[in-house]
Amino acid sequence: MAIHLEGKIKDLDGLRVSRILPQRAARMVGPFIFLDHMGPAEFLPGEGIDVLPHPHIGLSTLTYLFEGSLLHRDSLGNHVEILPGEVNWMTAGCGIVHSERETIEIRAKHHRIQGLQCWVALPEQEAETQPSFTHLKREQLPQTVKDGVIMRLVAGAAYDMTSPINTHPPFFFVDVMAKGMRTVFRPQPHQACMIYLLRGAIRLGHQTFQGKHALLLESETHIATLAHSRMILLGGEVWPKTPLMDWNFVSFSRERLDQARKDWQSNRFPVIQGDSEERASLPE
Repeated sequence: MAIHLEGKIKDLDGLRVSRILPQRAARMVGPFIFLDHMGPAEFLPGEGIDVLPHPHIGLSTLTYLFEGSLLHRDSLGNHVEILPGEVNWMTAGCGIVHSERETIEIRAKHHRIQGLQCWVALPEQEAETQPSFTHLKREQLPQTVKDGVIMRLVAGAAYDMTSPINTHPPFFFVDVMAKGMRTVFRPQPHQACMIYLLRGAIRLGHQTFQGKHALLLESETHIATLAHSRMILLGGEVWPKTPLMDWNFVSFSRERLDQARKDWQSNRFPVIQGDSEERASLPE
């Protein structure tokens, strides 16, 4: 039987998000320790998203949009607009700062945005690696099309496809669109797997789900589509130990989390050239 994961609605600076991970029923799914569904949100001309410069340690972020765009800037000097079907993969390691805003062209008109933002925890022995950033366009991502089922591998490895993004630990993040009356097999059956059903209808064993659902699979090995459906499949090896989270920081050490908070408070993180006039406040 699949476990239903109920998202918690939160407001982040005017942007409505549904927080799927973490929650009591699932602290992690493979290495995925955080998952927000942004929107769908609509903005009038002049309005838009302004996620102020903020820090990360001990994780990689994965941003994947369904509609709209985001302007990513970071303390490594990257300045990239992400569009639907593209992926931003940013490894924070020992420390990075980034912001997410929108371009003048986007903000000048009525617009929408919708997408997923995930955090992938870094293994303890790699938590202090040097930060890095990769942006891939959708045509660079592996994809298969067969019998009414389209699969795009956004990151990781699954279905005999491997993403060009250098990811560790091993995991998968797949965007699947399928016609009705099709069967989608679970990727990497020995690994933890979550289905994020965006639209459509599916059957898992004797259970049927319609519309938007986050489902943590147990023994199920295949997904039967009952109508035209789109879903994200994500997961990976089950971790024996769950790292700690504090604000935007992930670590296996409470002392390291405390140090990161002090470093942000004391302006010891690097700055984003061209976006250093504002910064996120450290929460109490």
